[in-house]
Amino acid sequence: MEILDANTKEKPKIEYPCEWGFKIIGTDKQNLEICVKEILLAKEHKCKVGNVSKNGKFHSYNAYCQVISEDERDKIYKDFKTHKDVKMVM
Repeated sequence: MEILDANTKEKPKIEYPCEWGFKIIGTDKQNLEICVKEILLAKEHKCKVGNVSKNGKFHSYNAYCQVISEDERDKIYKDFKTHKDVKMVM
């Protein structure tokens, strides 16, 4: 993956296939884990529990998988974003 200067307006050029990480945030840690398994069902993936908010209301989960194209990466992002248990995706 090529990283460009932050002042440039160009999109970074990403070479596929590559490993991509998704950070998902929600209110229930177990539901986030289930969400990752549902969305990445057929894909080999790695997961790691992330942070918990100061008041314990929000949890994050980091999921990594191999993506073969921008379309596949965008679809996974959209699937996480529209999942009922996910409040935010990065």
